[in-house]
Amino acid sequence: MERPTLAAKRDFDLLPRSAEIEVQPAQRSELGALADMANRLVPGVQMTEPDLARYYAFDPGSILTFSRKGKLLGAVAFLYLNDRGHDALILDDINLTHPDLGLLAGASEEVSAIYVWAIAGQGRAMAGLGNVSAHLSQPRLAPADLYAQPSSADGRNLMIAIGFEPVPSYQHELWRYQRPWNRLPINTPAVQPARSFADARH
Repeated sequence: MERPTLAAKRDFDLLPRSAEIEVQPAQRSELGALADMANRLVPGVQMTEPDLARYYAFDPGSILTFSRKGKLLGAVAFLYLNDRGHDALILDDINLTHPDLGLLAGASEEVSAIYVWAIAGQGRAMAGLGNVSAHLSQPRLAPADLYAQPSSADGRNLMIAIGFEPVPSYQHELWRYQRPWNRLPINTPAVQPARSFADARH
């Protein structure tokens, strides 16, 4: 991932929309180029076109591309997790390289959490993050908090810049962005009844 150009910490859901960068669901014909880009730009990622195609077929809206004047600049891929997937993420009981489709939310199923599976971009791609937040504000996705595991210093800096914070979990270095409407009002006591760690996210 290119070094973030966001100078100060900003809330992901309040990032400005860009008229210059177009963000839209990926086309099937772009998956090979996107896999190559992810392997080249994201440390530790080993992704093939068939890998992307499997999840694209399950939910085409889970992969968004960044482009400018018709040139492909990058993409972001999400795992839209159902309740079981959300718990599996927190408890480190999910294979994030090849996640089980049974942990993903189907079209008629509530999205409990959104995992940022991979994000890769070059040039001015990251200027389109505000457009991504607009996509994630649609009714099906808006209630779900975002999770990520930064794989580089630049990735970690980007997470910090858009409001992600480390969250306690069994998953290694898991970061969460809590949507503004899910946050407790200031000065509200965070009193929770005793329950299992698997339910702590609620």
